[in-house]
Amino acid sequence: MKVHGNARLLPRQRTAICERVRLEGWSIAEAAEAFDVSERTVFRWLARWDAGESMEDRSSAPHRVPNRTPVRVVKMVERLRRLRWTSTRIAAELGMATSTVCAVLNRLGLNRRSRLGPLEPPNRYCRRHPGDLVHVDTKSLGRFNQPGHRVTGNRNQNSRHAGWDVVHVCIDDCTRLAYVEILGDEHPDTTVAFLERAVGWFAERGVQVREVISDNGNPYRSRLWASWCAHRKIKHLRIRPGRPQTNGKAERFIQTLLREWAYIAVYRNSAHRERALGPWIDYYNNRRPHSALGHKTPAAQVS
Repeated sequence: MKVHGNARLLPRQRTAICERVRLEGWSIAEAAEAFDVSERTVFRWLARWDAGESMEDRSSAPHRVPNRTPVRVVKMVERLRRLRWTSTRIAAELGMATSTVCAVLNRLGLNRRSRLGPLEPPNRYCRRHPGDLVHVDTKSLGRFNQPGHRVTGNRNQNSRHAGWDVVHVCIDDCTRLAYVEILGDEHPDTTVAFLERAVGWFAERGVQVREVISDNGNPYRSRLWASWCAHRKIKHLRIRPGRPQTNGKAERFIQTLLREWAYIAVYRNSAHRERALGPWIDYYNNRRPHSALGHKTPAAQVS
């Protein structure tokens, strides 16, 4: 079947078609057969060739939009938006529809408040020695007794009231070496017990934990957590509110954990998913190359 569009033709191929016909004397049918396109397509590009036009694709955008908001109004909308006015307030001030203001802000890329200020430069850091700093965080995953509708397509199959698993993670800032457990909650005593086991696990591998950083969740603000860290002479750092990127290594590890373990397979139930965690952590620490480590494994950075 011949192609009636230009999707398969590159600009140099379009030029070649026209050269064959106009300069080398090929017939329309011969050119169409040679380039596996329709004769209609050949005529289209010959017309562009004869008119001296470009063989590049043309923009599908209209040349003019009669009802587009005037430039001076757009500039006024932008000026008010940079004063952190909402779209509703701008619309009321300028006597415009809120939908029109929102469309203008979308076009300007100012629809989100976070885009009003200057972009923050990346602030990547890495401690020099293993154990200088470890990141801790949690992620809740729903328990299930059977695969859900996303897998089976049957919404009558569900695991309501099955509860939650809480994945506790601890990752070393320097080596990206990770320790993970699935626990039943994130109460202070549970979280402190997890950290104690994590610190012991790192110590078995020659990594002495000196500082730990967390978000501002309740377990990390508890007296039990503070007391345990003081007793073990481990300095506890907490991120500033609204700055999750400070704990970014834990956040990024959780994304990897979900993508490569939690959601990569069809598990029969939560217990099946939990059994798959250990082998994946072993793979992550000992065999999976890490781009931030020069494509070496976390374990290789410790030894």
